[in-house]
Amino acid sequence: MHNRRARPTLRVLQEDLATGWESPQPQRSLAAGELIELHPLSELPHPIIAKAVEAFGPDHANDNYVGPIASSTRLRLLEIKSSQWRGGVWEDPDSGVRWLSVAGLAKGGHQDHDDFYRKVQRENDSGNPARWLPTEADLRLLKQETAARLRTAWELDVQRAVLHALHTVHAGGRQQIETPHPVADQGPLAQVDLTATPVREDGYEADEVVVEILPESKYAGSALLWQLTARVLISIEPPEQHWDRFGDTYSNIGEPGSWTQRTHALTALVEANELAVSEPGSTSHYTHRQHLAGRTIDGHAVRALCGAYFVPTQDHDSLPPCPTCHERLSELPE
Repeated sequence: MHNRRARPTLRVLQEDLATGWESPQPQRSLAAGELIELHPLSELPHPIIAKAVEAFGPDHANDNYVGPIASSTRLRLLEIKSSQWRGGVWEDPDSGVRWLSVAGLAKGGHQDHDDFYRKVQRENDSGNPARWLPTEADLRLLKQETAARLRTAWELDVQRAVLHALHTVHAGGRQQIETPHPVADQGPLAQVDLTATPVREDGYEADEVVVEILPESKYAGSALLWQLTARVLISIEPPEQHWDRFGDTYSNIGEPGSWTQRTHALTALVEANELAVSEPGSTSHYTHRQHLAGRTIDGHAVRALCGAYFVPTQDHDSLPPCPTCHERLSELPE
């Protein structure tokens, strides 16, 4: 389940890689203790980390390293090189994950006290090389990163399924999408019904779309179901405040041809393996204070006085007020 490509330990980041960074951001995050900002560790901008990933990628058959570090007899380390940088990579026999466990510079013809090879030799002869192994904090970050990777892959699959359905119904029709749980052995999560209806009447032309989310009972009201709902809606129409909600049914109205045009934009995202990004609203809405506080914390959407449905994530003071909300608020009794 874990990606086996090489990743640095926190000790390496904090102690061994004091220089050589292409960006100061990782060191700032480390100093602030914001470890989640480092994800994914394999993509941090340092030459020896990049070399570790190049040498130990997802496919074992493509491993490319110098060889075992001869002086490290108590801990099997595989050597990698990038210019003056050197690294020792350890493989976890249980998970197969490769860890960049020690790093440093080759200095002074290997006579300098801070030379990488001399450091490895000293630790092997009179120290404790086991301290270079990943800690509980490292393993916790790995689990979090794996969960984030699986969730992203799942959202990409959902977006791809929405594109297929939208291709089928963009000019009118109904399509069902069976969405599985992100963890393969957990079975189905929900069924998504997507219906597009072209309306052509005198004085009114529009393409209406309705999305109904039918969850498995054990996932009703879960955060994962909301994540699925958000991904489906963003894939079809990114502006948050364009959707209207009734229960688990969401509706939207576009200009004629809107959903046909959306298939083109969504196709480009799918081919680039990128997720569509939600577009926040441009106005500040009024809603019940109690609803606003709770939904801001749990990330769920609220209904505004004007009928708009949105997740309260923006600084409302920086946005102009919604005229319809303002008008309806003035009509309420004090």
